[in-house]
This record gives sequence, structure tokens and C-alpha cells, in this order.
Amino acid sequence: MSDSPIVIAEEPPGFRDKIKVLLELVKFEHSIFALPYAYIGAIYGAVAALPALAGLGGGDPSLFALGPKAMSAAGAQVPVIGDPFRFITPGGWPSWSAVLWVTLAMVGARAVAFAINRAVDKEIDARNPRTADRAVPAGRIKAWELWLFSAVMLVAYLFAVFQLAPVTHWLWPIPLAMFLVYPYLKRFTLLAHFWLGACLGLGAVGGWLAVGAPVDVLAPWVFGAAVAIWTAGFDIIYATQDIECDQRDGLHSVPADLGIARGLVITRITHVLAVALFVLGGWLVGASWPYYTGVAFAGILLWYENAIVSAEDLSRVDAAFFTVNGFVAVVILAGAVLDRFIG
Repeated sequence: MSDSPIVIAEEPPGFRDKIKVLLELVKFEHSIFALPYAYIGAIYGAVAALPALAGLGGGDPSLFALGPKAMSAAGAQVPVIGDPFRFITPGGWPSWSAVLWVTLAMVGARAVAFAINRAVDKEIDARNPRTADRAVPAGRIKAWELWLFSAVMLVAYLFAVFQLAPVTHWLWPIPLAMFLVYPYLKRFTLLAHFWLGACLGLGAVGGWLAVGAPVDVLAPWVFGAAVAIWTAGFDIIYATQDIECDQRDGLHSVPADLGIARGLVITRITHVLAVALFVLGGWLVGASWPYYTGVAFAGILLWYENAIVSAEDLSRVDAAFFTVNGFVAVVILAGAVLDRFIG
């Protein structure tokens, strides 16, 4: 008899295994960082869109609840092609269909962004012990499978966008272009954190525009700016984990270029500014105390996030990045929802 060991070949991963790896790859659960702000944009955008649909300049706004025929008979101006109730309800809320399509658009766009990022960064990830086991550098996903998944999610994004307000049908390439640029920025500038923030900030603006709200008002851009610098701040914290690899590979980040201590000071500054901008955004949309209570709780969470991370102790970076920031988005959204119920 031969003493050669018996080798049992592993079965190739099945379809379900591939889907599981892809879902882990793009981390859909991280949508909690941006999706609530798209909902906030849609919630207050619906209020902003209501006067135009009700024809405040040429009809009684109370006629809005009676439907488009009553509005038309009274001379109300309805500058929306098709059913004006498609995107917002008579009570000034985003319609359920609008919420559904905003959700799909956000999730689809984010999945495309992550797939692009993972594909572009596969060699960098392979050299970093923290990321070497990701699906792409570890070889659990083939290149064509990643791009096929990205194409499917792109189709989902586009389909969702074209169910929303007409202005979004023209603007959809903008976030995709920004997502495509982002992975390359770290090779040139430490401002990549702020570009990433701008990508997430577009969610608040997109939610606002998705329900037919006007473009030429300040509020959605203030919300978007708040999300952008909040994101940049916590991304700086996240980048402290990779400072040695970034410096070795010639990549730029605030911690790698300026040091961890200075980077954490910048994070604190951005988070103070983010809270101030959330307050300003609430004032611009006429929010009441529940919204500001949510922002206050978010401010407390951001204070805690910055308190548990220091240049001398980075052991709680994951808690600061994943757990705390997820709650920040949720409490502000909860405040906005309660504000609209009470208001």
C-alpha cells in the first residue's frame, strides 16, 4: 500500500457562496452611514416640494389634499409632468414608492462604488495585513465576477433613478464619476477623506431632489456639507489603522501625512462643524425641537467617538468607526421623522 496522503479536493464555491462573498465585499450594512441622510433629504424635500404642487401662488394649498383635478379647477399651478402625487403624499411626506426607489438607488450606487474601490485597490489591499484577506486580493472573487456584480448593481441604480423626479434623470452620472475618482485620490492627496465625504453628502442632496424639491435652495446643500465633513472626520480615524502601510506605499492620508495626533485634532474640528451645519440645516427647513434633540444626541455620540480614540490608544477605532457613526445617522433621522410628525 502507498503511504501517500489522501488529498480531498475542495468543492468550488457555489452560487450562494459567491453571493455571500460579494455581500461581504461591499458591506451593505455600512449603508447605515449614508442612507438615513438620503431619507432626511427626502423628508424635508417633500415639505419644500409641497408649495409648488399646491400652487401657493395661484391656488389654495388646502386643495392639494383633494387631488390634481381640484387643484387644476381652482387654477393651481402644478409644474410636474404626470401624477404630482407620485413622489410626495398630500400630507407632505415622501411617498412609499419614492422611499423604495431612493433606497434602491442609494444601495445600488454604493455597491458600485465599493466594487470599483476594491478592484482599483486590490494590489494595495494585498500588501496590507488588515485587508489582505478581503475577497479580491485573497482570490475568492474573480475579476469578471466583480465587474458583473458591479454591472448588475449599476442597472439597479439606474432603474431606481428613473423612477424618481425628472431632475435626477440628468444628474445620475455625477455620483458615479465621483466614485470612480475616489480610489485614485489617495495616491495624490490627503484630501481623499473629504472627497469621500462629498460622495456620501450627495445622498442628502439626492434624497431632496428625488422627490421633486427645488434645486435652488440652500438647505439640501447644507445637509450635504454636514454629512461630507462628518464623514471626512471619521474616515481620518479609520485611516489611523493603515498609517504604516500608507507611508510605505507612498499613499496619502491625514494621519500618514500629518501624524495621528494632528489627524485626530482635525477630526474633532470637522465634527464640531458638522454639528453646527446640521443645526443650520434644521433652521433652514424650519425644523422644531425633535430634530434638534436628535442633533444634540448625535453631538454627544461624536464627542464620545473622539474621546475613546487617541494617538496613544487606537484599540477602539472599530467601535468609533462602525458602532458610533451608525447611531449618529440614525438618531438624526429619528429626530427628523418625529419633527415632521409633530410639525
